Amino acid sequence: MSKIVIFDMDGTLLDSRKDITISINHIRNLNHSLPPLSEEFIVESINKETKVLPKLFYETQTYEKKDMLAFEEHYRVQCTQHLYLYDGIKEMLLKLQNAEVKLSVATNAPSQFAKIMLSSLDVDKLFDTIIGADKVKNSKPNPEMLHKVLDSYSYNKSNDSAWMIGDSQKDMQSAKNADINALFASWGFSPNDTHDIVLKNPNEIVDIVL
Repeated sequence: MSKIVIFDMDGTLLDSRKDITISINHIRNLNHSLPPLSEEFIVESINKETKVLPKLFYETQTYEKKDMLAFEEHYRVQCTQHLYLYDGIKEMLLKLQNAEVKLSVATNAPSQFAKIMLSSLDVDKLFDTIIGADKVKNSKPNPEMLHKVLDSYSYNKSNDSAWMIGDSQKDMQSAKNADINALFASWGFSPNDTHDIVLKNPNEIVDIVL
């Protein structure tokens, strides 16, 4: 029997809001001469289920190539400048690893940034798989990303146990769509108590999984 825990990244394992905000506002100014957006607005928008981010961030109907390229260039350097793990995250991950729990990351961020960010915090090697939205056709809340991780472990629902841990409705819905357990991280970007299982701190994950 295997125990598998799949983590969202931004707002679940680590706080990246300051760097995301800086890079988005850099593109707004560079390419569109738009005033800066608040950190709160950007984080709230990222966690929305509806895909209207180009309109919200750059006032365009779709992501323009110039914005995508400029953002990637800027964020590649910016993404680790103010980055930090939430309290208790590394300790929790080490406890799960020591108990032979299988750990992976499924994030709607591009894989290249996820690997850079997790490596900079010295936790990348704790995960078997780090998968971003660029590695699937459909990002969360579609279950494709989660299925890809589960398949890599030869997951069998009748014998194995699996959990998705995240801080947004997209994470919770992706778990439901993949038919695995969902745990909501209340310390993240969209804290609320409207989900079935709400975590107050990372160590609760150890209590539930082990």
